[in-house]
Amino acid sequence: PFAHGEVRNGGLPDWLFGKPFEVRSLDEGFIKYVERFYNEIGKRVSGLFYKDGGPVIAVQLDNEYMHSSAKWEVTVGSTNEWINAGKDGEPYILKLRELALNAGIEPAFFTGTAWGGAAYSPRVMPLWGGYAYRPWIFYFKIGEHPATEVFVYEDYHRDGVTCADDFKPAYRPSERPYACCEMGAGMMSCYAFRAVFPVRSVDALANIKLASGCNFIGYYMYHGGTNPIGKHGTYMNESQVTKLSYDFQAALGEYGQVRESYRRLKSIHFFTRFFGEKLAPMETVLPEGASAIDPNDMDTLRFAVRTDGKSGFLFVNNYQDHRETRAKEHEKVSITLEGETVDLDISIAAEENAILPFNLDLDGILLKQANAQPVLRTVIGGKPTYVFMVPEGMDGSFKFEESAQISGDGAKIMTVKNAGSEIDIILVSRAMADNMYLLKSGGLVFTDAALLEDENGALRLETTKASNLIKTYPADLLAGSRTAVRQGDDGIFGTYLFETKELKAEAAAERCSTAGTTSGVLRYGIRVPGECANLPGCTLNREIGASEQPSCIKDILLRIRYSGDVAELFAGDEMISDNFWNGDIWEIGLKEHAGKLKDMLTLRISPMGKDALITIESADGEEKDNTCALVSIEVQPVYDIRF
Repeated sequence: PFAHGEVRNGGLPDWLFGKPFEVRSLDEGFIKYVERFYNEIGKRVSGLFYKDGGPVIAVQLDNEYMHSSAKWEVTVGSTNEWINAGKDGEPYILKLRELALNAGIEPAFFTGTAWGGAAYSPRVMPLWGGYAYRPWIFYFKIGEHPATEVFVYEDYHRDGVTCADDFKPAYRPSERPYACCEMGAGMMSCYAFRAVFPVRSVDALANIKLASGCNFIGYYMYHGGTNPIGKHGTYMNESQVTKLSYDFQAALGEYGQVRESYRRLKSIHFFTRFFGEKLAPMETVLPEGASAIDPNDMDTLRFAVRTDGKSGFLFVNNYQDHRETRAKEHEKVSITLEGETVDLDISIAAEENAILPFNLDLDGILLKQANAQPVLRTVIGGKPTYVFMVPEGMDGSFKFEESAQISGDGAKIMTVKNAGSEIDIILVSRAMADNMYLLKSGGLVFTDAALLEDENGALRLETTKASNLIKTYPADLLAGSRTAVRQGDDGIFGTYLFETKELKAEAAAERCSTAGTTSGVLRYGIRVPGECANLPGCTLNREIGASEQPSCIKDILLRIRYSGDVAELFAGDEMISDNFWNGDIWEIGLKEHAGKLKDMLTLRISPMGKDALITIESADGEEKDNTCALVSIEVQPVYDIRF
């Protein structure tokens, strides 16, 4: 019943404030309302659970129970009262579990947040996470936020482990899986603390967790969103965050923007999909002192191993929050196995991470070691084909068993044969791996757009560019496309051009004559192109391949750059988006508001007070700006192009 998520009252309705019982307790009055609430949820999720063939595998019971809470928003600015954090322990958790099951909520397992001394039950899977950018710890000076221990390797399955990152389980670590639900894939912008989130921290954290024993990676937030306005017109936000926008700077943005963090995660997610069966039973082995590395230590190579004693993966991390790392050159690592020692020479760029195999069986061919990361396995032309990514700073070298026969250019592709087995290995850069998609046919597409494929194999691009040059493997993969123009080959890759009519449109901003001068607030009338009123140009709720439209405009992003404190955008008398300034570009998707765009929008920008206790953390060095100005405004079409 308590979800938090920076939502008003942590998800509890205002009217509970005046009831004659304590929320988040075993009081019969509260339990009665929880039961009613769960019964309604049960109706809406019927048929969506894993046992029914649906996508829902787990259900969390409460959030940080007996650890954390939120303010009753009806008291903010006066008594500032906090919601009960709970004190009933395991009986409360088990009661929620009972109510959920009775309501038809039947996941494969129930979960609960485990950090901070939260209540624990053996009937519930304890879940963990990690945040390196922490607006709930109030730092008011640039550089005051400390480097955190999040990017230091640990062993989360070792009994008696001493970790600095709040891993104090109420169970023996060797007896339970280490699983995560809140690995920070972004961070909200709070009024007092507005970090521009470093996107390379996301895949670095996934690397750390996998190496440290996690076989269950889960993020918060993976996809940003927008808080709805309440039934009675109430904003659903917690007072410290924006009223509507909960973009969270997530891997996928509030309006579906594909960010670098999303692209960089692809290689790790492919790895867990295709090599997870090998990885899952492997134990974590740390070099001496690895878990005690000071987060401020930029000299020591950070690495860990997952192994079964004969084979495994070396994990390397060269990212640290709130510090500048530097490239590592020719670091020596020795791994002692049963009957042999594997010696590796490691170089890695700043802010990069890697997963390197040793003694990896590739369809009967033994890869002794590689300075490249295994990504996926597919079958092309009847032959097993592996894709490896070369992390930044590494040389992409391979060492196979001595009897293996190797041919090919060694730069993009090699064929390896041994004792009747034959495989192809495709070698791609980090940039190409970030842009790689695997089709159901087994073919590979490389594009910086978002590529989507339906169950029938129909393809489409979602892209902010009218002209898109993509690569494929094999080279003739899209030879039959009705919209692609073959541009020739780039080595082993085919190159295709996808084009659609470009929408050339501009937004116009006009300073409102009624703008006040004493408060310093600026107001602008914003006119957007007429095409915005007809969004989306694509037919809604249809199968991807059901339309003859080769392309259309799916959405238009209004991109605003300004300086000030807080900005809000209104359509008529309704706010449609808001933003806390941190120096980044503010993007608003207009599709959901198409019917309101024929009239002028209103942009309101308030200035930042000279003495405001606000911290701006930005890679671009943005600092508090007491000026108030609209710097630029533009429209960015989002095209939907059919193959």
